[in-house]
Amino acid sequence: MVLRMENYQIDTLDRKILKILQADAKTPFTEIAQKLIVSPGTIHQRVGKLEAAGIIRGSKYCLDYARLGYDVNVLLGIHLKNAKDCPAVIEQLRRLPEVVEAYYTTGNYALIIRVINKTISDYHRFLVEKLQSIKEIQSTESYICLDVPIMRDLSP
Repeated sequence: MVLRMENYQIDTLDRKILKILQADAKTPFTEIAQKLIVSPGTIHQRVGKLEAAGIIRGSKYCLDYARLGYDVNVLLGIHLKNAKDCPAVIEQLRRLPEVVEAYYTTGNYALIIRVINKTISDYHRFLVEKLQSIKEIQSTESYICLDVPIMRDLSP
């Protein structure tokens, strides 16, 4: 049985734990406990509560896509033919492995997605063969990312 805590209020200790885990999710609870001068059991309990409250949603490794040969990083704005088509489009985008993020937005575009490809030719194929085959999409506008000068987590 999973405990779900909807209104958990974080305190200073929780914020310190989150900051340490944001820097390195592999930090052992015993090390966090030593840094914060509390027991490892306290850290284990707090992290469990933060997970139950949905504040911590797992942990993962951050990959450097460029070092893996994926040199094309694109933000792509999507205009839909009809706003009601958004759930269907999102479902189709979920099936495209090149789409690594999607945002339902206000403003000029219904959706903004982030797409990762190895080459510009791969991106062109993705655009023509996959994205533009989604009939609910009216038009798109691509922004090729030249650099990512800021990428950070928000400090809780």
